[in-house]
Amino acid sequence: MSLDAAAVARIARLARIRLTDDEQTNLAAELNQVLGWVDELRQVDTEGVEPMTSVVGARLRLRPDIVDHETTRDDILANAPEPMAGFFTVPKVVE
Repeated sequence: MSLDAAAVARIARLARIRLTDDEQTNLAAELNQVLGWVDELRQVDTEGVEPMTSVVGARLRLRPDIVDHETTRDDILANAPEPMAGFFTVPKVVE
């Protein structure tokens, strides 16, 4: 798959990014290079390779899930600028 300047212009418009014609041409070349690298990675044989989250075989230390303090609704609402009837109030955003 390769991208031309027109495809980059469409992607930029969808992403709401303003690009000059020179930037579109340069970005198309850079994106084609990235897509070439992705194609190279697709050719790598990964059969039998286990999925991993890190190259280091480390285990996360787990801690017990213990509640060390309880917070009441009134304690939380004490930080709100204008609580009402036990809830946070927010400005209306939908007409």
